[in-house]
Amino acid sequence: MRIKKGKEKKTLPEDPVKNFEKWRKKHDKSRKKTKRPRKKREWEIEREIIQKLVAKYAEINPKEAVKFSDFPLSKKTVKGLLEAQYRQPTEIQRQTIGFALQGKDVLGAAKTGSGKTLAFLIPVLECLYRNQWTAMDGLGALIISPTRELAYQTFEVLRKVGKNHEFSAGLVIGGKDLKDESLKIHRTNIVICTPGRLLQHMDQNSSFHASDLHMLVLDEADRILDMGFADTLNAIVENLPKTRQTLLFSATQTKSVKDLARLSLKNPEYVWVHEQAKFSTPATLEQSYVVCELHEKINMLFSFLRSHLQKKIIVFFACCKEVQYLFRVFCRLRPGISVLALHGKQPQMKRVEVYNDFVRKKAAVLFATDIAARGLDFPAVNWVLQFDCPEDANTYIHRVGRTARYKEGGEALLILLPSEEKGMITQLQEKKVPINKIQVNPEKLTCVRQKLEAFLAQEKEQKERAQRCFVSYLRSIFLMKNKDVFDVFQLKLPEYATSLGLAVPPRVRFLNKAQKPKDEVTREISTAADSDEELKSFKAQFRKDRSSNPDSESEEEESEEEEEQVKSRAQLCSDDEDEDEDMKDLDLLTVKRKDVFNVNEDKEEEKDLKAKSKTVSKFKEAKKTLKRNFKVNTKKIFTEDGEEVQQWPPLPNTVMPDDEEDDEETTGFDVEAAKERLRKEDQEFDKKEYSRKIKEKHREQRLKEKAARREASKWAKEEKEKKKAGIGDGDEDEEEEVVAYLSGADDEEFDPSTLPDPDKVRNSEDEDEESSDGPECGGRKRSHSSSEDDEDDDDGDDNGHWGTGRKKAKQHSSEPELLDTGLSLAEDEELVLHLLGGQS
Repeated sequence: MRIKKGKEKKTLPEDPVKNFEKWRKKHDKSRKKTKRPRKKREWEIEREIIQKLVAKYAEINPKEAVKFSDFPLSKKTVKGLLEAQYRQPTEIQRQTIGFALQGKDVLGAAKTGSGKTLAFLIPVLECLYRNQWTAMDGLGALIISPTRELAYQTFEVLRKVGKNHEFSAGLVIGGKDLKDESLKIHRTNIVICTPGRLLQHMDQNSSFHASDLHMLVLDEADRILDMGFADTLNAIVENLPKTRQTLLFSATQTKSVKDLARLSLKNPEYVWVHEQAKFSTPATLEQSYVVCELHEKINMLFSFLRSHLQKKIIVFFACCKEVQYLFRVFCRLRPGISVLALHGKQPQMKRVEVYNDFVRKKAAVLFATDIAARGLDFPAVNWVLQFDCPEDANTYIHRVGRTARYKEGGEALLILLPSEEKGMITQLQEKKVPINKIQVNPEKLTCVRQKLEAFLAQEKEQKERAQRCFVSYLRSIFLMKNKDVFDVFQLKLPEYATSLGLAVPPRVRFLNKAQKPKDEVTREISTAADSDEELKSFKAQFRKDRSSNPDSESEEEESEEEEEQVKSRAQLCSDDEDEDEDMKDLDLLTVKRKDVFNVNEDKEEEKDLKAKSKTVSKFKEAKKTLKRNFKVNTKKIFTEDGEEVQQWPPLPNTVMPDDEEDDEETTGFDVEAAKERLRKEDQEFDKKEYSRKIKEKHREQRLKEKAARREASKWAKEEKEKKKAGIGDGDEDEEEEVVAYLSGADDEEFDPSTLPDPDKVRNSEDEDEESSDGPECGGRKRSHSSSEDDEDDDDGDDNGHWGTGRKKAKQHSSEPELLDTGLSLAEDEELVLHLLGGQS
């Protein structure tokens, strides 16, 4: 089979340029068909989202916003609101958020408990989110609160709502570590603070500045101004940039708030939610008041707490000292419900602890001052009891606002004094506060006065706290501006002191000082009420007497003028004394000025007159007390033997008895006899003191001798041991030598009759000690005392015979004299030991 070969194709040499062009055209066509958009970065996507949100700000309609998601808010903010259980905005939030998101200044006012906190926290988060704020950008928003508790609460709400954002927030309040705050505040984006601490950082911290601030929020602005922070707030606002956005919120609009808004806000949007409301307090709040005497208020409070043991109650007081005292008292009274106290004198950590503790409890009583009256959100408070009358109607509204929050129910009770009822109720009616008067059955009140008296009798500190409570309450009433409501002179002070457990009302110096001009005014009014006819008749009689007897009249005029001058100067002096006492209590420092040009010469004369009048008055008082023959109370006790001993007044320390009796007829004091008695007493005292010193001196000498004997005996033992080691032949010889050393000599040479009789020696010692007068004799006899014999006997047991034998040889009364070798004690003992060693 024949196979045909096919024709082979001719292949030309490849051209690289043409091949590359073909490949490029081919791939260009395929790329055009499968082209994908480039993936955008996260910040670009977020910027587009922000632009879309900003575009929707102009379309915000508050009436259509039923949920928070209806507002053009970021997803992180909406998620935080839902997680914190915030779904539907309140009226103040609905009207405020739209204006704040558009960058306008807002002046907002609403009832307490209407949700003003979220009304400014949501715009703050959105403002920083729009500007893509980071920790490196520093301070972006500033929130100023009047109290630490309100700032702490705002910070906690911000943590819940803004936890999905990446902003840093800080709580800058007093009572915390300033250095730690200084290190962190320059990297904080949102600062929640009180005015005083913020200004301190602005003045002292060089790294802290607010030049990039975007938003300023003033919460409870009226309270900030009422607490005396007006100057501080002005200083803070001056340090902030003028291009910022400002939000100002308050439950009540006062003249000072409007002035502040006019100075710090630019074309603000005025949002007053409840301006046309019938009442200025929530409709779910039941309000009533009781008229009660001042000394019955504590009994009423105790009885109220006993009848509401399963409720959550806040009791407001006028001052911190009152809270401190009554808190401790009610803890001792044990009303059956846990009692807490919150006031401005507590440390910051204690205040936070009390706040959290009261929030957690389901049934408790919180004794508080007005620091808990603004903005604090205590959940499920059933009762607000105002133990002391509030300063004005605005304070009342803020106090009762701690209950009936967010459409919940609540009750409020106001305790008024009879002098406070008329003025306070009139103010509440003008502020559209519906309040009803109720009566209390006095038979159901529990009296705790006797228990308080028992507590104060047991504890001195409680009594001092009660006295401070008394004075502090009167001071708070005295300093109130509205004198139509608060009149401290109408209070029954003795009864009030008794109700606190005090037997006697404390002295109130500022009240005594204020009472004097009031008494003078009443006197002037009473004298001015006299008729003109009496004045005319008095003038006529005066002229008649003067014309009939001119000389006597001139003398009487001079004497009356002198008396009036003395009285007026005495009055001035007494006023100066009271002023000095008040200055000690009230003034922190006084400035003393030197009178260079002798301007105050008259005052110096008055001081001299004051000194003279003082001496005269003291002399007169002393004479009166002598005439009355007061007898001093005595206190006597009895010992176990039945002897009577007088403790008070202490008896004079007399040594010599009074031999001479005073004559009953004679009155006076014999100076010479007293001098003689004192001289004898001093003489006896000097003798005793001299003998005591001599005894002490000889005791030291005996101790030194005793130490020397111990050293000598120790040295003798060492020498004995050395001799034994060189001469001894065995254990038997050593035992014999030890026995010989203890006996002192051989049995044949030892004579027991040579030893002294210890009974005779001891008797002779006692006689010698009693008859010792001089230093030589006293020192010699006392050296042989029985106590020293006991000590030396102990030494004899330890150190051998010569610890006692030498002593007894000295004590023997039959010996005519002692052998004086002219050597020291240690050398004598060494010599005797050497002789004894030779005899053995």
